[in-house]
Amino acid sequence: MRRGPDIVVGTPGRIRDLMGTKHLRLDQVTHFVLDEADRMLDLGFIRDIRHVVAALPARRQSMLFSATMPAEVGQLANSFLRDPLRVEVTPEIRTPEKIEQHVHFVDTSGKRALLTRLLEDPGLARVIVFTRTKHGANKVAGVLENAGIQVNAIHGNKSQPQREKALRDFRSGRARVLVATDIAARGIDVTGISHVINFDLPVEAESYVHRIGRTARAGAAGIAISFCDPSERGVLRQIERQMNQTIAVVGDTPPMTHQQNRPSAPGQAQRRRYNDRGNRGMRSAA
Repeated sequence: MRRGPDIVVGTPGRIRDLMGTKHLRLDQVTHFVLDEADRMLDLGFIRDIRHVVAALPARRQSMLFSATMPAEVGQLANSFLRDPLRVEVTPEIRTPEKIEQHVHFVDTSGKRALLTRLLEDPGLARVIVFTRTKHGANKVAGVLENAGIQVNAIHGNKSQPQREKALRDFRSGRARVLVATDIAARGIDVTGISHVINFDLPVEAESYVHRIGRTARAGAAGIAISFCDPSERGVLRQIERQMNQTIAVVGDTPPMTHQQNRPSAPGQAQRRRYNDRGNRGMRSAA
């Protein structure tokens, strides 16, 4: 910072820290870029962002990048952009071919019991469970912890040290399950994730693709399991339409136990159970 860099890349909190210690001055900034704006809001960085923007020169070029554009992001953009040019790109939504996708139709009240039963299968070796809300993530993590499953939760209400510890435990295997909101869909790069479970379906198909893409990394195979309650049927149809793909429906049956068929690799038992059931009344989700 003392040498006067041309470009500074940082998180909002760290930028504020450097501003507070006078190691970083923003009065000469000519270009300001805010990346992953929708995730910044989910992480609770909005106050830090507003503090940083207030220290920038009035005459500058600002750019905001966001994978989605919820109303909150639009309001944020309008608060510090003047007559902005809006550019939208609608990418073709594709999922990796090596991800097997399945959906369980289950009542909302039955989701926790189904999740606990699925996790009795040791083939679900390293699992990310996605919930729609932060409160939901905490509740699901509590249920799994009470069931004796090593689990951590990660979401926007967690502090940075808490998030870092959760990821360290997940990477090292100390935590078998990570319960997360969509904050993790684009920010987690952990190898060897055998399964992604959508406890709640996301509202947008893009978020679904980002979520399940946490498995089947670097050429590996993986399994994505979604729970769909009656209120989420429309969301499921929307996801299928945008992916131009039908997600296979499976019945709510207890998973195969470790003693019945020991998996030779993470996820193999789960794949075999779903594949065997494929010839016994599998229905189209459409």
